[in-house]
Amino acid sequence: MALAVIQMVSGTDVLGNLAQARRLLEQAAEGGAQLAVLPENFAAMGRRDPAAIGLAEAWGEGPIIPWLKLAARDLNLWIVGGTLPLPPVDQPNAKANACSLLVDAQGQVVARYDKLHLFDVDVVDSRGRYRESDDYAHGNNVVLADTPVGRLGLTVCYDLRFPELYSALRAGGAELITAPSAFTAVTGAAHWEVLIRARAIETQCYLLAAAQGGTHPGQRETHGQAAIVDPWGNILAQQARGAAVLLATRDSDEQASIRARMPVANHRRFFPRDADLRPAQILE
Repeated sequence: MALAVIQMVSGTDVLGNLAQARRLLEQAAEGGAQLAVLPENFAAMGRRDPAAIGLAEAWGEGPIIPWLKLAARDLNLWIVGGTLPLPPVDQPNAKANACSLLVDAQGQVVARYDKLHLFDVDVVDSRGRYRESDDYAHGNNVVLADTPVGRLGLTVCYDLRFPELYSALRAGGAELITAPSAFTAVTGAAHWEVLIRARAIETQCYLLAAAQGGTHPGQRETHGQAAIVDPWGNILAQQARGAAVLLATRDSDEQASIRARMPVANHRRFFPRDADLRPAQILE
């Protein structure tokens, strides 16, 4: 069960980005991959018109979704389409979500995940201020889907900092989790590897962390270090920066053995979010 994670250095040219992504997906298919994960903003990075892009896609007039479907069919490959802007299905004129689509090898969209956590953060870099909520609405649902390589949970980038989402995916039966990302160079250097390994270890899932890795329009520098992490937290493949295809194999027997030897899912105790947490009693 071969897996592929793709790293890109996307810019503002949608058609140019799609051409680059197609070449990388072809490499993944040639390497035997059954599932390939594209990074966040794979089709457009640095554009200031996500609403227009999303509206065109929603009305069937944009290039991105037809391209994804065709690539999946041509290459006989399941594809996680990183993220692209898409409005809610029933509200085409509403603010777009940062949407990750799962397309099967017949070119059918079988799952849609709208990014739950939006990156509204101040970072000590050349840009300084990031406000995804200016352009995007947050999603509301946890999403899983069955694939030929296992039960897949979908997440995106900043979600990595919220372990309760990953616990919910594990509780829903996830065996692999995707995290297409575009971490800043500053936050990536500080936390990227720690986060992707931690999410893999605590869920005992394969973590498929596609990434943007390089310099983009609008003074944006991304960290890169796309990686495939196994359920024990080992990094099976990694790329520092630049466009690349990473390949690894899911060992379902070893994953089952890890879960049997350390049955953390059976030991987990849940606490209500608004629990009455009282000060510890002082014993004399």
